[in-house]
Amino acid sequence: MTNKKTYPLIFDGHNDTLLALYELERGEGGSFFESSEIGHLDLPRAREGGFGGGFFAIFVPAPKKKKKKDEDSRSEPKKPYLLEQPQVKKAYAQKVTSGIMDLLFQIEEESKGQFKVIRTPAELETCLNDGILAAILHFEGAEVIEPDLSNLEQYYDQGLRSLGLTWSRTNAFAHGVPFGFPHSPDTGPGLTEKGRKLVLACNQLGIMIDLSHLNESGFWDVARLSNAPLVATHSAAYSLCPSSRNLTNEQLVTIAESDGIVGINFHKGFLREDGDFKAETSLVEIARHIDYVAEIIGIDHVALGSDFDGAKMPEDLGDAAGLPKLMAVLSAGGYDEQAMRKIAHENWQRVLNNTWKDSN
Repeated sequence: MTNKKTYPLIFDGHNDTLLALYELERGEGGSFFESSEIGHLDLPRAREGGFGGGFFAIFVPAPKKKKKKDEDSRSEPKKPYLLEQPQVKKAYAQKVTSGIMDLLFQIEEESKGQFKVIRTPAELETCLNDGILAAILHFEGAEVIEPDLSNLEQYYDQGLRSLGLTWSRTNAFAHGVPFGFPHSPDTGPGLTEKGRKLVLACNQLGIMIDLSHLNESGFWDVARLSNAPLVATHSAAYSLCPSSRNLTNEQLVTIAESDGIVGINFHKGFLREDGDFKAETSLVEIARHIDYVAEIIGIDHVALGSDFDGAKMPEDLGDAAGLPKLMAVLSAGGYDEQAMRKIAHENWQRVLNNTWKDSN
């Protein structure tokens, strides 16, 4: 009888599972507590894959519009290109966000202690030690925040601990980087005056700022303003895949200088040298980006940011249950036990400990 190798529990930088469940709940139904072949993450698959928790994003998609009869959905723009994203109205964003937050706290209540929305580093440590799935409430885009920031503290009191100033679209605070390949992340102006005030307010409250969908000018504005570690929860290395969503070497170095972190995105289109998200792709591509970022800025500044339920996964990973396969690749690539712990969760713990304020 052979013993199955165990790896450190993984704390992950990003998933869109709440939106997936929210849409299923309003349609054909779905449960976080039942194993499914749909999507990438639920409690049984998390347990199987050693997924100890992560940033559970609330993302507000643009309202769906009916296509015109003469609109050809099969056509794709010629490369290089940028795919501009429509903005969403604040009232609509707040309505959707409220509904998804209700779902998050419903999951916590129904879990009977198996799932917890965490607000402090101590709660994260307890959850990892006790096998409780830890969830950070994250807003992927600040459309729900009032321009005068009057509701920011209210969201903080409800559990908000991480905020992406933008998704890949413009809002009152910043300009998101549109999706483009091959294309530079330098796609427009930096933060607005309201955006600069939002950064300072997040610093004061202890809300982590996520830079993953922010354009390059906005990134540098945050780097100049923020007194917290710089974080990109689900990005990858531009030098290996020239997607507008990825980080240049200069950005990587600046993140490290702030004692920040990059969660490596698992999306095929942000990993592959050719940017092809339709081609069959190995999870070795994830390891390639981890290796590169670790070499450029050090093992203390790289972690995992899967983008489960929001991206195209490498086929030999599949879903959260496949995470031990990735850890096995990293182990075979020469990462020792200490390095594996850092990538899996310790780097996230350090950054959150240096970002969040004491709260009860």
